[in-house]
Amino acid sequence: MFNKIHDGVEWRGSHQVVRAQAWGADSIRVRAGLSTLHDVPGALHEKPDATPEVSVEEDRALVVNGTLTLEVSGDGVLRFTRTDTGEELLQEERAHFWWPGPRAYTSTGNGYYRIEQRFSAQPDERLYGLGQHTHGLLDQKGAVIDLVQRNAEVTIPFMVSSRGYGFLWNSPAVGRVELAETGTRWVSDSARQIDYWVTAADRPAEILARYADATGHAPMLPEFASGFWQCKLRYRTQEELLEVAREYKRRGLPLSVIVSDFFHWTHLGDWKFDLTEWPDPRAMVEELRELGVELMVSVWPSVSPLSENYQKMLQSGHLIATEQGPPVHADWADKGVDAHVQVSFYDATNPEAREFFWDRLRENYLSLGVRVWWLDACEPELKPGHPENLRYHLGPGTEVGNIYPALHASGVHQGMLDSGESEVITLCRSAWAGSQRYGAALWSGDIDTTFASLRTQIRAGLNVAMSGLPWWTTDIGGFHGGDPDSPAYRELLVRWFQYGVFCPLLRLHGFREPSAELDPSMTGGPNEVWSYGEEVYEILRELLFLRERLRPYVMEQMRLAHEQGLPPMRPLFVDFPDDPDAWDVEDAFLFGPDILVAPVAEAGARSRWVYLPAGSDWTDPWTGTVHTGGGSIELDAPLDRVPVLLREGADVPVRADR
Repeated sequence: MFNKIHDGVEWRGSHQVVRAQAWGADSIRVRAGLSTLHDVPGALHEKPDATPEVSVEEDRALVVNGTLTLEVSGDGVLRFTRTDTGEELLQEERAHFWWPGPRAYTSTGNGYYRIEQRFSAQPDERLYGLGQHTHGLLDQKGAVIDLVQRNAEVTIPFMVSSRGYGFLWNSPAVGRVELAETGTRWVSDSARQIDYWVTAADRPAEILARYADATGHAPMLPEFASGFWQCKLRYRTQEELLEVAREYKRRGLPLSVIVSDFFHWTHLGDWKFDLTEWPDPRAMVEELRELGVELMVSVWPSVSPLSENYQKMLQSGHLIATEQGPPVHADWADKGVDAHVQVSFYDATNPEAREFFWDRLRENYLSLGVRVWWLDACEPELKPGHPENLRYHLGPGTEVGNIYPALHASGVHQGMLDSGESEVITLCRSAWAGSQRYGAALWSGDIDTTFASLRTQIRAGLNVAMSGLPWWTTDIGGFHGGDPDSPAYRELLVRWFQYGVFCPLLRLHGFREPSAELDPSMTGGPNEVWSYGEEVYEILRELLFLRERLRPYVMEQMRLAHEQGLPPMRPLFVDFPDDPDAWDVEDAFLFGPDILVAPVAEAGARSRWVYLPAGSDWTDPWTGTVHTGGGSIELDAPLDRVPVLLREGADVPVRADR
């Protein structure tokens, strides 16, 4: 039943094959299928070196790779333990004593199967990561998570356990994971095999480092990206956008990036400026750069039948095919027609299609000086959301669909590098495991403008960090709505901005009232920092300068993210894993090692309770009061004050007079 291979072991029985290989330090990759294994795309990068100890006995096999040991029983059941203590970390579990076993394959036809992989539940285990979701949980034990890409629901199938291991479901198949009290079950709706990766370490930070080694490290964040990004639903013309940038500079306000959003194009899929509205893009980019501002341009993966590129892409097989019907994936507004048109998405899993897409961006934007990209709607945004009807270059939508946003970002990343650009950042609405190595920054999608939504974002951002993606942000103030004249909304905006200052990226965006129908002429209400009244403006102004003071500190954290896979924004337990109470904190976080951020996320609140991790004293930068760690305090939080604390010995210029 066992075959010893150079870096692991292979087991065969009951028409199954299970291959376990050492895959980087303290890590093991497992692949399993019926009869044979296939070359299915995944997130694991270049295979890291590992020198395991492999032994095969009559009724079991062992693979010992540093901290992690895998035992394979004679009937093919896998059990992962700590090498030094023998403590069980993760064990496959049978669904039933007779049938099926821990792995089940139910035919969906033509060599594909509905696949289940089961593991036993562990008491008191907590699970973090798994991408970005709107359920409002930090610890996701007990949740059922759909493994599918949707607006604001981002699948990154990597999780960190409080028991000291990390787990990557290395499959882009559509499905779900059930993190139940009775067991964990990973499900692929239709795929050919199982593929997962396990790593073990003493501390969560070490698990994240191992994950970065296996799936790729994020590049160094471009320095300009650590500043303030200004955006609204849509600036309609070149002059309108330039006037906003000029006003920031007239007021002496810091501004790093400004955005030309959707409908700046001639037709969807032309990927070029409409010169009737943007008559001289090169001059616009040059003026902005003289002001110290980069232009970010929204480029969508969708192609209208009115586009000059549509027929060529259709004939070349560059559009995603469908299992049934024409290659149409959504309806959308376009210029020159009164009704919505049926649009298609280009196939980012096809290398030739990625090259074609990049060639349009290079010719129509990069040649004009644009070098910052907004990859919106890159789930892709299907209407209706039926990934099973898609047929990609890499395979059926059910087996490979979740990888789309990562490969979409990879095409832009490679194109930039090939064009001689060394700094790459793409703002994406979706991501997958490994997206970080392509300079992908995720934002939390089209979210509500409520305090409840803000509370959800705090937990969502921390789970993104625990998913190995260090660059993340939200639409400050939320996306859907927000009345600039409403006192209630102004309070929300201030609290959200205070939170945003301590996010990896600081970006103001939203579809402010008055609302409008989806149309190429839409613009949305005003959304500049001076749009919310003089009192709010003065608060936001000080927050902008606070972020400017923090930028050297931000870049220090981004270097650690690049080198060690340590996200700048992270739960308290990452730095204080030995403090059991730190694992309970879901509404506060660390920004780097020295800043404890306690966002106010309740309307009308002017104070809040915050837990201070044991092992350090914490200083209130506004009052100078020193608090001992290991307990909770009520922290004053007037509307004009960011509720933060500094770690003992930290020299971070939160106050302007320091």
